[in-house]
Amino acid sequence: MEGLHILAEWRDCSASPGLLRQAELLEQLCLEACRGAGLTVVGWLFHPFGTPEQPAGATGAVVLAESHLAIHTWPELEAVTLDLYVCNFSRDNRAAAEAAYAALLQAFGPARVSRRDVQRGSLAS
Repeated sequence: MEGLHILAEWRDCSASPGLLRQAELLEQLCLEACRGAGLTVVGWLFHPFGTPEQPAGATGAVVLAESHLAIHTWPELEAVTLDLYVCNFSRDNRAAAEAAYAALLQAFGPARVSRRDVQRGSLAS
């Protein structure tokens, strides 16, 4: 249970409107970011809002062997919220969490970033 939990809000994102509106694009990006960082994807679910003619954002979750990624987009606000938690049970996964975070941050290109890191659990206590 010991690990890094990153909570972030990104505003004024310069990403293409499609990335903020289309669940399929968001899903592809998140899976690539997690796998590219060396995290083990075991499942995922992404849900679009609005209609195919007028998409209105998306929400998604990636279940990782190391824990999870949850992400939500608000295209009307050019905003994204992100929750990325990796535990360190069998190895230290902080570098993998940072790599996945950096890939997503680069893809969305926010002008304003709010990030809070929470150090979760301690097996020594």
